[in-house]
Amino acid sequence: MDSLLVLKGLAVGFALAAPVGPIALLCVRRTMAQGRLSGLVSGGGAATADAVYGFAAAFGVSLLSGFLTAHRSGIQILGGTLLCLVGVRTFFTPPTKEKRALKWHGFLGNYFSALLLTLTNPMTFVAFAAVFAAIGAASHHGNLSMTGTLTAGVFLGSLLWWTVLVLGVNAVRERFTLQKLLWMDRIAGVLITALGVVYLLASFQGDKSGS
Repeated sequence: MDSLLVLKGLAVGFALAAPVGPIALLCVRRTMAQGRLSGLVSGGGAATADAVYGFAAAFGVSLLSGFLTAHRSGIQILGGTLLCLVGVRTFFTPPTKEKRALKWHGFLGNYFSALLLTLTNPMTFVAFAAVFAAIGAASHHGNLSMTGTLTAGVFLGSLLWWTVLVLGVNAVRERFTLQKLLWMDRIAGVLITALGVVYLLASFQGDKSGS
């Protein structure tokens, strides 16, 4: 395994996962409400989606690029709707100082919801394609071995960011009073819903410009 490629992928995965967005807010909220394992599982779902898009961008999967271009509005509508639903639920779910224990299907729900929300943001693929072009990853197009190595690095880098975020949030959780948790949930709910509305407006704007 080419260690340089792994390091490149790790740096890209960490850097593209780090900006605060809806998934970060979701991971923070789940860590506060359900414990660090819930946050880590959610981060794992996001990291998996990053790896999927990273692989497609590095390998040069034109079919995926064409699909995202053709169905961008529909994907954004799906993502925006899901974000609005998650945001409203976050806003109205009462917080508790006791972490809610989840069963296996709860963790599966956390994983796949974060995976789906990340996949329904087509800009993730665009960002990976732009960064990989800048670091010369385009030369690996069609090379499965090198692309797989780079993708493994992307997954590890993204997962590293989510682990740092979740462990950091979990470390300060006990300092939050119930009132502070309530306000944090409401702020997170509003922000997640607002991002969902932005997705929806962007999709409608895209439909108008394309018509």
